[in-house]
Amino acid sequence: MTGDANFDLWYLFALAGAVLIGAVLPVLPTGAAVSAGAVLASHSSPIGLVGVLIAGAAGAYIGDLIVYAGCRFGGERLAKRIGWLRDNEKLDQLRDRLSEHEIGVLLTSRLIPGGRVPVLLAAGLAGYRWERFAVVDLAASSLWAAVYMAIGLLGYALFPEPWQGVVAAIALVLLVTVVSSLIQRRRQKRAPASDTE
Repeated sequence: MTGDANFDLWYLFALAGAVLIGAVLPVLPTGAAVSAGAVLASHSSPIGLVGVLIAGAAGAYIGDLIVYAGCRFGGERLAKRIGWLRDNEKLDQLRDRLSEHEIGVLLTSRLIPGGRVPVLLAAGLAGYRWERFAVVDLAASSLWAAVYMAIGLLGYALFPEPWQGVVAAIALVLLVTVVSSLIQRRRQKRAPASDTE
């Protein structure tokens, strides 16, 4: 972000596009992209943080709507073909959790690495109401973008050079992802053990 309005606008469009693609095909580190965008905006144009928040949230929101619509209208067959659905043994458990604590599950699913797609699948395949999903997911996408933007701001606060802040933000996002995955795996291993007792 150099202060040139055209560059800033194109950067934000690219960020929104990258997050959207990563939301539909979860292969891109979209949280790291938002964190890096926050670092760059902080160093050159702090008002650009609002744009980073909006671009990140918009890309995540539109991507979630696409995944939800695909599951809702394409069913399990489309979900398996695209690769969203690999194993549906826990899908019923997610449907139950979603029906009991719908808002909490939808809000937190975006913050838990690997948690978003299974919850979107459960919501879409179970026929969760479109209007309600759209409202709750708008809040979830905004919260997600704000959290990853905060991680980027931490990198900005700790390091004087933009590239150092970007590297720190990406490293922090990766660390959070790895720790969350390890915690989830540990819980999953404990669950079968407690079921057999």
